[in-house]
Amino acid sequence: MDILGVPQARHALIHRGGSGARVKPVDPRLLKYAAAARGFFILAAVIGVLQTAVIIAFAWFLTDAVTGAIAGRDVGASLVWLIGLALARGALIAASDAAGMQAAAKTGAQLRAALVRAVGRLGPGWLAGRNQASLAVTAGHGLEALDTYFARYLPQLVLMVIATPVIVIVMWLNDWPSGLTALITLPLIPLFMILIGIATRTVQRKQWQTLQRLAARFADTVQGLSTLRLFGRERRASAQIEATADGYRRETMKVLRFSFLSGFAMELLSSLAVALIAVAVGFRLLAGDMALEVGLFVLLLAPEAFLPIRQVGVQFHAAAEGVAATEDIFDVLDQDGAASRPAASARPILNNSGDFPQNPGITTMNPAAAAESPELYVEGLRVRDLPPISLTASAGSVTLIEGPSGSGKSSLLAALRGAAAFQGTARFAGVDVRDLAPAEWIAWAGQAPGLIRGTIAENVALGGTPDQAGVRRALDEAGAEELDPAQELGVQGSGLSGGQAQRVAVARALYRHAADPSRVLMLDEPSSALDAETEARLWKNLRRTADAGATILLVSHRRSARQYADRIVDLGVRA
Repeated sequence: MDILGVPQARHALIHRGGSGARVKPVDPRLLKYAAAARGFFILAAVIGVLQTAVIIAFAWFLTDAVTGAIAGRDVGASLVWLIGLALARGALIAASDAAGMQAAAKTGAQLRAALVRAVGRLGPGWLAGRNQASLAVTAGHGLEALDTYFARYLPQLVLMVIATPVIVIVMWLNDWPSGLTALITLPLIPLFMILIGIATRTVQRKQWQTLQRLAARFADTVQGLSTLRLFGRERRASAQIEATADGYRRETMKVLRFSFLSGFAMELLSSLAVALIAVAVGFRLLAGDMALEVGLFVLLLAPEAFLPIRQVGVQFHAAAEGVAATEDIFDVLDQDGAASRPAASARPILNNSGDFPQNPGITTMNPAAAAESPELYVEGLRVRDLPPISLTASAGSVTLIEGPSGSGKSSLLAALRGAAAFQGTARFAGVDVRDLAPAEWIAWAGQAPGLIRGTIAENVALGGTPDQAGVRRALDEAGAEELDPAQELGVQGSGLSGGQAQRVAVARALYRHAADPSRVLMLDEPSSALDAETEARLWKNLRRTADAGATILLVSHRRSARQYADRIVDLGVRA
């Protein structure tokens, strides 16, 4: 929504929309993007095999203990085995839970890292078309829900694949009628699970979508709160947040109702199946057609054959939120074309300044090439339906871009920094800018300061360890001599006036440029919030920076910038 509470149509949700999105029990992409998941499945399989052996052995020794006590035999050894097997089963369950929690934490970290890298590769232009608040919810709260998925659901799924067929085979070998009954009734439970899953996937997806809308609405409202109050619309925005929150509550209750229905249906079916086996065994025992040892052994195994399937259904609903979140992340990773790069195998690479991570697959700027030919060449660059732009910016020069509103000044810079797709040619140091990571060749300050909570020095360094002397120098060159680098700022840089915030943003670009003078210094309306005197100081400082060898691309509507420019590209004048 915008600041008046109207939904923004331009923000596309990152998930596959609608009720047609299918929640898979195990998405194969999980194994591609997270190495921790692959290791967990191997460990879960080993634990599942051991659990199956313990279940069968426990039933055997319990049968031996009961029949031995009835026959008057010494059952001490069987009781010792029963105690040991019970402890072993408890230890295996605890090991499965611990392995699941650890795998969930590692997988969540790997998927978050892969998501950050993918967003970096897709670039600002792709991100501008996404709801960033819902993306944050997916990477945060959504991946936290993987704990239940890994600790509860996946172990039961693996146990179902291993234990259920083995137990049915053991039942068949000991008493084929009981094994046949289990073989016939077992498929009914997955069938009902599928039918209930078809009914529940819509409400689960709607619940997740509602949570994302709630996060996006809340973030937009907080950001535009001052405007809302000025227009007297804060009550309406509050009511909309309340309505969305109530919608999330209703969707959550629907999911719970379907979850309880699913659990009831599976418990009923498994109970009826076990009852059929028990009744048949009971009649055959009364008729003398079956030995007590065989009958008791089969009866003890029958519930264990159905238990993993029942647990899979129950835990699937609890883990559905984590499954939906991973699908949303996989969609982003698929768009990035990273299917062949597992999340655990890639690691951020520091660029030559040591501050910002460089995205894999992006050409690294050759410092020698940049030093020899640090020229920005643009020919016929066209963004959307705007007229084409051509210019050349070389070291030691200020290239001024001016023109009326809507002529494409900011769009040109957006294209150069990867925030907008374009046609035509744009090369820096002989390399297509589309093949360069923007952080490698640009020092940027836009119209929005983009400040964060922290000190002014931390905002200037933006992610790196602040060099106090460098920060002070950058602030002075930006005309912000009066600002204390140690001053603490609030959320979105609150605590500064508009002009001060703008000068801090310019100082950040200058600080970045000082770390590598071969970078192009791009400034978009850096003096729009400045008075004439401060603006004149800024122009002089930029001129001095250019004379020292910097390449400066400046967008400004101020006529005062003309006297400091070497080249003027007027987008209002077309041939």
